[in-house]
Amino acid sequence: MNKFLVWAVAPVFIVGMSAAVRANEITLIAPGGIRAAVDQMIPAFEKSTGHKVKATFGSGGGTKERVINGEPFDVPIVQLPLDPVLASGHVIAASETPLAFVAVGVAVRTGAPKPDISSADAVKRLLLGSKAIAYPNAASGAAAGVSFNETLQKLGIADAMKPKIKIAQGGRGAMELLAKGEVDIGLTFISEIITEPGVEVVGPLPRDISTPTALVGFVSAHTKEPDAAQALLRYLSSPEAAAVYKQRGMEPGR
Repeated sequence: MNKFLVWAVAPVFIVGMSAAVRANEITLIAPGGIRAAVDQMIPAFEKSTGHKVKATFGSGGGTKERVINGEPFDVPIVQLPLDPVLASGHVIAASETPLAFVAVGVAVRTGAPKPDISSADAVKRLLLGSKAIAYPNAASGAAAGVSFNETLQKLGIADAMKPKIKIAQGGRGAMELLAKGEVDIGLTFISEIITEPGVEVVGPLPRDISTPTALVGFVSAHTKEPDAAQALLRYLSSPEAAAVYKQRGMEPGR
């Protein structure tokens, strides 16, 4: 090989090595309500940056607890309130980035008539007239379950509904009970309804009885890859991400 060819090839080899060195693995933890959207976005982020993302998903409450306890994730995504997360010192406060809002919605089996849920009174009549309902287990930290328990309290029917309730493990579990016909109404985050077979979204619960859950991203105070972590957070709050959130039944946070 002549000297000219050697020097022509060498820069390409060096650039390739440099790109490989800059590529990092980023760890992310988030509630299950945003999983479908994040899973959809990770491949495009990895392709455009060369970084790899290792994502962990769990309940809203469980995710927040792991962040507060200082488990080592580069990009934590948590639900409000943020005070205990900020007080923990395990996230960089200045990196706080609103990502998306997700509402608790009503679901029925595919092909079933869609009931009126346009008002608090309509939802109250629907629930009291149902044979059985399913929603995620609030006791295990499921944010949709916590939110719907609050809705039952606001409607004043928490006690009356107890015999009709089937508590499920996560949103997927609630939708499986609905699809199997074990309940006639299912409730969880809309982002968790639209991914499951055999069920259809009726719509979100009215805001006066159910406030959408806000999801916020941070860069960890302990990350060893701050630039890569910040790049992922920027991507998850970009206009491209906003389109994915809408597609997945959520509202962009900004």
